[in-house]
Amino acid sequence: MKTDTKALLDDLKINPRETYDDVVRRLAKLAYDDEPLTKEEIEAMEEGIADIKAGRVRSLRDVMKDLGDDEVIKARGL
Repeated sequence: MKTDTKALLDDLKINPRETYDDVVRRLAKLAYDDEPLTKEEIEAMEEGIADIKAGRVRSLRDVMKDLGDDEVIKARGL
């Protein structure tokens, strides 16, 4: 194992006595979503993708202007 990888795992330990196997197992379990997407969520994503493909998009700057966030726009140079 590379030294920098080991250091990352050390930082992720819940307590110093936790094994690397325990850390890796915990991280692997977090990578899985045990709550599948609903039909409505999938449909909403498909609609969003269709909007993007059709060019029905707006820039962050335009949305912020509409919301009256001109100060944020100026401060961030958007």
